[in-house]
Amino acid sequence: MKIAFVTRSTLYKAPGGDTIQVLQTAKALRRLGVDVDVCLAGDRIDYEEYDVLHFTNITRPADILYHTRKTKKPFVVSPILVEYHEYDRRHRQGLSGLLLSRLSAQGGEYAKTFGRWIARKDKMTSLTYLWKGQRKSIRQILEKAAMILPNSESEYQRLQETYGVKKAYMVVPNGIDTRMFFPDQDGVRDSSLVLCAARIEGIKNQLNLIKAMNGTHYTLLLVGSAAPNQQNYYKACRDIAGPNIVFREHVPQEVLVSYYRAAKVHALPSWFETCGLSSLEAAAMGCNVAISEKGYTREYFGDEAFYCDPGNPQSIYETIDRAARSDCHTGLQEKVIDQYSWERAAEITLQAYNKITGA
Repeated sequence: MKIAFVTRSTLYKAPGGDTIQVLQTAKALRRLGVDVDVCLAGDRIDYEEYDVLHFTNITRPADILYHTRKTKKPFVVSPILVEYHEYDRRHRQGLSGLLLSRLSAQGGEYAKTFGRWIARKDKMTSLTYLWKGQRKSIRQILEKAAMILPNSESEYQRLQETYGVKKAYMVVPNGIDTRMFFPDQDGVRDSSLVLCAARIEGIKNQLNLIKAMNGTHYTLLLVGSAAPNQQNYYKACRDIAGPNIVFREHVPQEVLVSYYRAAKVHALPSWFETCGLSSLEAAAMGCNVAISEKGYTREYFGDEAFYCDPGNPQSIYETIDRAARSDCHTGLQEKVIDQYSWERAAEITLQAYNKITGA
């Protein structure tokens, strides 16, 4: 069987959680004997080479529409449905914040896509998107898909409620590399070290995290580079950061291991997360995780994470402080290692391919 992952054109230039999801799933599928190519949306693709096309990021439908119109090959979609509307409407700063606060959720995403194209920061693969719009484009893709592969039941329910499309689906949970991220029984953790491994951007909410931790006895280590269109946000974070806030640029996952081993707490008080891959990795390594309930996080972490209000720096501080003073949640650690691996994600994904091709 030969599969083409088709994903956003900036997958490598602006790496994020979806970059890890695509590359790790592809790698695990290859170990199962599947021939996998990872293609960017702007690439010229010989569709006849493949049995199934696998699209990602449903909120970027312009990347998908062109290909679904060019071929009759069956396709699946990993939606990675992130809703930016609450953040855009209430918390985004500057001119873009002023504009997006006046638009609907669908209108806001349309404006972002158009803006990236005009600024030449991304390609407009399908000009059809310009007149069809965000909502109709997504509905058309979902209706034509052979199957949907959400990362959680919560994600599928939100997709159904938002776009009114019921389709066959299989939940493919996000994962970790269990050969890289595993418990360190003998390590000594620094209970005053708080780690946040994430790209620095408004949706990840590092600004409020810094406000929460400034001037405390904790050291906050922020590991991640600024998102390409978030330089002003990054500057705001640097400008307010006190001496106990440390910044490190993006590092490969294998380098993150040493940070996870050292920290007692991993904090990611995002305005929305499908799960938070770095939170999964941190939990597997034995960190307590301080997160928000915005998105689908509770389906992954249950009652074994420490939850905060992302809009309230005092709540963020109190949640992190409670996590730092608590014993490590070995139950969550075991759950993540047992249920959330890329091997398991690949096995379920292959089941979906087999089901739609009759293999």
